[in-house]
Amino acid sequence: MMSNSYYFRKIHSLLGVIPVGFFLIEHLLTNYEATKGPAAFVDQINWLNGLPLVLLMEIVGIWLPLLYHAVYGLYVAYQSRNNVSSYGYFRNTMFMLQRVTGVLTFLFVAWHLFETRIQVALGNVKHEDLGMTMHDIATNPVLFTVYLVGILSATFHFTNGLWSFLVSWGITVGPRAQRISSVIWMTAFVVMSIMFIMSLTAFTGTEFQVPVEVQTGH
Repeated sequence: MMSNSYYFRKIHSLLGVIPVGFFLIEHLLTNYEATKGPAAFVDQINWLNGLPLVLLMEIVGIWLPLLYHAVYGLYVAYQSRNNVSSYGYFRNTMFMLQRVTGVLTFLFVAWHLFETRIQVALGNVKHEDLGMTMHDIATNPVLFTVYLVGILSATFHFTNGLWSFLVSWGITVGPRAQRISSVIWMTAFVVMSIMFIMSLTAFTGTEFQVPVEVQTGH
């Protein structure tokens, strides 16, 4: 196991960017359509589900890589030795937060998938009614808070993970390059977080209380 840990970590790091990162960005752009209203949100969902071989692409391109990244990430978090209390350096703190947000993101994604994707697969919710499902979640103060923590954790884990990815793959080698990379990815964290929060807030609108068909008359 120890002799292969280098390769396992490299695969874990790569999958955190491609395609798990793509999964997060796709979710960001899809949910951001909610800021334009229920019809725009449903159109985006229907477009995604209309892609050819969408289920196969999800399994091979998202779920299996996500499962590996999550399980191995939990193993790495368990094996890590944090020394934030002893040193308190900025990057030590970021290292600790990367592990904590990784665990929080794993739990959040699992719960979110159960509430949405799995319910659709079981036939309990239609794709067109996911906006109503999100409305019920976003208008519950406790669930809104859980989602807020979840999306901030996922966004931080992704953006800070990109900083680590560039270092571990020898792309940002020197201190100056790593400082610039920190600024870039923390800026990305702020921008993505704002977009996610705007999306979550949009679902609290009363227009998401009823099916799109009722609003359009179709």
